[in-house]
Amino acid sequence: MELLTALGEAVAALKAPLDAADRSQGWTDDLRREIQEDISVRRSVLRRHGLWMAPYLRPGLDRWMAQEGVGPGRLRNLVEDVQRRLMEAAGTACGP
Repeated sequence: MELLTALGEAVAALKAPLDAADRSQGWTDDLRREIQEDISVRRSVLRRHGLWMAPYLRPGLDRWMAQEGVGPGRLRNLVEDVQRRLMEAAGTACGP
């Protein structure tokens, strides 16, 4: 399942320590951990219950990162990709 793979990759990337570039883009250890945990919980829900749960997992990760002042970069792109995939899955689960 492509969505679960993307979520797993994001969780793994966010578990790794921040490098200097990440910190210069506004990431902090706390923010990294909180977003990693958020994505991990969503992944667990989808694993246990299936894609039909996607519409209930409305992510606000982009707003969260903007509020924290995170700039463009590797981790932000990764998290935004996860959010896009979750929204696509929500649309598919609701289907016509």
